[in-house]
Amino acid sequence: MNALLQIENLSKSYPGPKGDVNAMENVSLTIGAGEYVAVQGPSGCGKTTLLLAAGALLQPTRGRVRLNGQDPYTMSSGQRAQFRALNIGFVFQQFHLVPYLDVLDNILAPTLAGTVNGNARARAVELVGQFGLTQRLHHVPAALSVGERQRVALARALLNHPKLLLADEPTGNLDEENGQMVLRCLAEFARSGAAVLLVTHEPRAGDHANRVVRMDGGRIQ
Repeated sequence: MNALLQIENLSKSYPGPKGDVNAMENVSLTIGAGEYVAVQGPSGCGKTTLLLAAGALLQPTRGRVRLNGQDPYTMSSGQRAQFRALNIGFVFQQFHLVPYLDVLDNILAPTLAGTVNGNARARAVELVGQFGLTQRLHHVPAALSVGERQRVALARALLNHPKLLLADEPTGNLDEENGQMVLRCLAEFARSGAAVLLVTHEPRAGDHANRVVRMDGGRIQ
């Protein structure tokens, strides 16, 4: 299995009134193409810090991140943003949908800064059908159920065929049925040859993963 995501001795600290606070310390993790890894642990253990650093959204204090052989933290901020758009999909517990855009345009949101080409629109329509959102195509998020909003967020994350999908507590706001749908989708995406990193405090969320890793106190256990 080819290593797609390599995290090496990653640490992140923040200044506090009594000295630095370590949110993450010496974390190393490798995820191969086609692998789905779940990192489980209690709230505040450093899971989200790990996810954001892996996603080129949070500069680590020490250590290295490489995705497909490239270190995004050696790039300029503009290059890093383009790198994320081309290689990484994000799914968050709070969805982060644009409230005034309908379902189709929310899925297309990663492309809206430029010209939306026909291929992107065709891919978005394909995902609308895949996630059972055809009857909601022109609804804004406020008119959708919680489960439908998460499906829109998943479709948006998959729009550009990312190499890596990062999911932060994606089932936290969902009932059992919708939660299992999301987890099955993550597993199916990994089987297509991409890599998936899920961070969660929920034991059920690791059910479909190839590997479950425990994190506590900012460290991999």
